[in-house]
Amino acid sequence: MVPLRDNNPTTITPYVTYGLIAANILVFLYQLSLSPQELQGLFQIAALVPCQISDTCPSGLSNPLIPEWLTLVTSQFLHGGFLHLAGNMLFLWVFGNNIEDKLGHIKYLIFYLLCGVLAALSQWFFSQNSTIPALGASGAIAGVLGAYIFRFPKSQILTLIPLGFFWTTIRLPALFFLGFWFFQQAFYGIASLQARSNIGMESGGVAYWAHAGGFVFGVVLAPLFGLYKRR
Repeated sequence: MVPLRDNNPTTITPYVTYGLIAANILVFLYQLSLSPQELQGLFQIAALVPCQISDTCPSGLSNPLIPEWLTLVTSQFLHGGFLHLAGNMLFLWVFGNNIEDKLGHIKYLIFYLLCGVLAALSQWFFSQNSTIPALGASGAIAGVLGAYIFRFPKSQILTLIPLGFFWTTIRLPALFFLGFWFFQQAFYGIASLQARSNIGMESGGVAYWAHAGGFVFGVVLAPLFGLYKRR
């Protein structure tokens, strides 16, 4: 299932959402300009490497350039490939504008980044000794989805559905669309605990626990940020 758009109008221009999309695209274009060795070096420096946070990395994997805690933020703007970036930006474009409209620009930006940090820590908790860089905006965007499902549960999401070799579009309630997405992430996250390999890890190390964790923290933080109050 791929979201195309929702049916909730906004009263403000979502400058922060557009800015986040632009920033992620610009960083990805910079990644494309790097050689494979330079790109790997960038991931080791600016992505979240769990063993660096735990201080359990083998020699040679330390990060002297960026404090480990700062990678909880910088990792949110790195992506492992075009499809990784495109999928994340599509979800941010579809769902982010309504949350920004309800929270306002500044609170929305803080909410987004905080969800991303907590999502990254969720993944770290389940893979504290991993040397694989974890990266991507998925965790922060999952927080936006968690806020959305409770603020707009009946919103109709225009969704692209594959039917064999053909595709069709239908409208699905946000509660169903995002609820299915969350349980899918949680299922693969639990499955990854039983596997020795990096099941659930995308290119670059983005993991399902970051998705599920970001979603849960989005649900928890949304009322604290006043999402359900009238602006």
